[in-house]
Amino acid sequence: MKKYLFTWIGMCCFLFSFAQDKQVSGTVTDAETGVPIPGVSVLVKGTNRGSATDFDGLFELNVAENATLVFSYIGYENKEISVAGQSELQVSLAVSAAQLDEVVVVAYGTQTKEEVTASVSTIDAEELNDVTSTDVSTMMQGKVAGVQVVQSSGQPGSVPDIRIRGVSSIDGGVSPLWVVDGVIMHGTPNLNPNEIETLSVLKDASATSLYGSRGANGVVVVTTKSAKKGRSELTLISKTGFSTFNAGNFDLMNSAQMYDHYGEFGDSFIPSDNPWFTPDLLNRDYDWVAQGTQTGVVQDHNLIFTAGEENSKTYVSLGYYDETGTIKGYQYDKLSFRINHDHEIGERLTIKPKIAVNYNTRESKQHSLYAMQTYMPWDSPYDASGEIVNPQENGVPWIGRDKSNYLYDLQWNHGNSSVFNLYSNFDIEFKITDHLKFISTNGYTLYRSESKSYTDPASNGGMADGGLLGQSTSKRITRFTNQMVKYMNNWGDHNFTALAAYEYNDYVYDDFSATGAGIVAGTEILANAATPKSVGGFKNEYALQSFLFNANYGFDDRYMTQLSIRRDGASNFGENNQYGTFYSASVGWNVHNEEFFNVDAIQELKFRASYGAVGNRPNSLYPQYDLYALTNTYNGVPVTTPSQLGNPDVGWEKSYQTNIGFDAFLLDRIGLTFDYYIKDTSDLLYFITIPEVTGYSGSWENIGGVKNNGFELFVDADVIRSQDFLWSLNFNIGFNTNEITELYQGEPIIRGNKRLNVGQDINTWFMRKWAGVDPENGDPLWELIDQETGEVTTTNNWNDATQQEVGTSTPDYYGGFGTSFSYKGINLSANFAYSKGNEVYNYSRELYDADGAYPTYNQQVLADGWSRWAAPGDIATHPRPVYGGNNLSNKTSSRYLEDGSFLRMRNVRLGYNFDSQWIENLGMSNLNLYISGDNLWTITDFSGMDPEVGVDGTYNTLYPVAKRLTVGISASF
Repeated sequence: MKKYLFTWIGMCCFLFSFAQDKQVSGTVTDAETGVPIPGVSVLVKGTNRGSATDFDGLFELNVAENATLVFSYIGYENKEISVAGQSELQVSLAVSAAQLDEVVVVAYGTQTKEEVTASVSTIDAEELNDVTSTDVSTMMQGKVAGVQVVQSSGQPGSVPDIRIRGVSSIDGGVSPLWVVDGVIMHGTPNLNPNEIETLSVLKDASATSLYGSRGANGVVVVTTKSAKKGRSELTLISKTGFSTFNAGNFDLMNSAQMYDHYGEFGDSFIPSDNPWFTPDLLNRDYDWVAQGTQTGVVQDHNLIFTAGEENSKTYVSLGYYDETGTIKGYQYDKLSFRINHDHEIGERLTIKPKIAVNYNTRESKQHSLYAMQTYMPWDSPYDASGEIVNPQENGVPWIGRDKSNYLYDLQWNHGNSSVFNLYSNFDIEFKITDHLKFISTNGYTLYRSESKSYTDPASNGGMADGGLLGQSTSKRITRFTNQMVKYMNNWGDHNFTALAAYEYNDYVYDDFSATGAGIVAGTEILANAATPKSVGGFKNEYALQSFLFNANYGFDDRYMTQLSIRRDGASNFGENNQYGTFYSASVGWNVHNEEFFNVDAIQELKFRASYGAVGNRPNSLYPQYDLYALTNTYNGVPVTTPSQLGNPDVGWEKSYQTNIGFDAFLLDRIGLTFDYYIKDTSDLLYFITIPEVTGYSGSWENIGGVKNNGFELFVDADVIRSQDFLWSLNFNIGFNTNEITELYQGEPIIRGNKRLNVGQDINTWFMRKWAGVDPENGDPLWELIDQETGEVTTTNNWNDATQQEVGTSTPDYYGGFGTSFSYKGINLSANFAYSKGNEVYNYSRELYDADGAYPTYNQQVLADGWSRWAAPGDIATHPRPVYGGNNLSNKTSSRYLEDGSFLRMRNVRLGYNFDSQWIENLGMSNLNLYISGDNLWTITDFSGMDPEVGVDGTYNTLYPVAKRLTVGISASF
């Protein structure tokens, strides 16, 4: 009887306690953006009872009337709220200031940095917009460890080369994949940098394997801006800058210097045989560089409107960019527009349409940089009356070798082009259950370009044909769709997310060009040409489809693991190898969350390790097929001729990647990230030439392998941090070495001035090795190696000298650093980029540092440390000058290989943020004025105008990057 009594008493107590509980529900959002946060842990304080928010940040929980709820999520500050009889709570969490709590964009989603087990670097909007440029990739330079960004031209609208962790291919793609708002792009997208919210660089296989066959060279993931809930704002960003031509260390001879140079020719130049050579030349000194360059003007204006309501968010931006080059006659304009809209329909469905368009034009009557550097200072483009002269007319005095005055044709001839880009998304999210969501990402891009060129009948270039008019158009369409199911759940100490998706992407491109001859001066209508001169056209296409799966598991915020697998099928492989499988696995350990870890100086410490395989495809879209050309005719009828021998067995390049790294936060102010990696690429794709007697030019083969390894370090620190003053520093460096491990039949492959050889760097220079100047007679010397004994001697005969490996264009290391100061409303920042150890071949010196080989081209003034041989016994860097050349001293050799190392101030900026209370009286929420400078100084020993010559390492009269001063304003209402 007592047993039953106690049982009933216990049940009554239980029922009574349950009756005291009540259901509490609510939404948890980001305090800054108002965006719901899924996966937030909601616990009753002092118990193990709890729940977690769903995809929409919603939670429900039965609790006592006086309970206190604890809300926690990685990346945010914990928050405690007393229920106090409430039935509905609106909870906002503030982002944590800790380094490892930063939220980063990864493949197909986001994670906090504490959860990430891959190698990912993120740049936010504020870091991107310091440099004035229309191209976002330019703004990445020096800001991401392991990412080499090289500006190969300073022409307005140019796009730099990007390499992530070295070069892993020969004839496959070597540039990173770009993904914008979940859509895979073809090439580098033409975006307005002001539209970008964050940019993430995915570097190891764990980060890139979900992109499978296109992830071998790294991935750049861009997220564009969106509105914030509960906030409407209008922002104006406007700046104007002035650019100056940057000649670097390069200097050309003036009239007197050129006259003295002729005196150095000695007996090899006889003035009496050249009646034009008289002291009167000293009275003529035309500066062609000064004539062809100018102060360029750049304008960048953006108007942005955002509106965020409970169920709807809209972001609209309009941008205009205009830049005139520092070389006269070139102008680039770009007009851009974007609208991003998120709208919740009911409790489960959200649609996210996005549309961005931009239209850019280029007008070119650009002066010739080649002419400026080679034309003689004794030649003037104008006669005594100021009229432009034509050196090709009889009786016109002209000394220069080419008998050309480029200004003469430039009176009439010109070109222009335009490009239209459309980027569109229609994305859908549907919440199936509290833990399961369907996400549909759909993108369409359209690229269309048009160009015209006009060559006047009166110009030298158009005289033979009675004038020429050329016109071309091209169009590219890409379609992308990804249908994904995503699962997420938290229970106790466990955190699990998984996704599975199908993806399809296709591309089609075609172009057309025509040139007509015989035109009436001034006409720009192709149909008015008297006769057709040439017609051209081209078309290609590809398609890929993929199946992918990813899972992430975390336990107690201490142990994390990730697994990805993707199977790709591509149209540019034969049936035997059309599909490839790519995968990765990674683990992470948050040591700082262990009970045994108690180091006051280290607030956060995470170790990471990953391994995986990613792929690459050939540049050719049809390597598997026998191809035939239809460019020849017989008896007026088109005929086919063999072109390419097909290979149905050609397969994917595969890059097997290992990454080991750690992230740390020290002394409550120093962030540290370190990564060591190995990229071992096999089955390198290469077009092998075969004997012409077969009728084919060659075929695609998987010929070998290359191995990259290196390490990266990123450090940022708040040196001084107080209420009114902050001084911070950041530094990054990347070391990369590569080695060819295998080649087709083990034979070296010569490509121009480089050679691929097993055991050597993929960018190895291969040419005759310069041995200096013979001190006895001033002749040039090169190395001669006995093929049987290996004995090294010298020769003054260039033809006899031995071709050999003489260096590499791969830098030993590269990176950047920066600093920023802020005191109340004043802020000052500076960013630098550097590269060390790459060897640049200065091809232009073959023309204007030629020891007399081109006596009627202007010559370069000898750089500091250089000297010219003049008498027996002289130890000099330059041979004796001889009119017409000294034993081919200017022919290709390591003489013109130079150290391309540099340190460049990419940007310095001084600004002032006005006091919020003062500007609120003006109806404004933000007002910032600033002045900034780009590329104001560069330290380098390179003798050319600019050490940034492109990743191939060859300098040839490249347009140098300009120095620029800019003033700007940013105002929000």
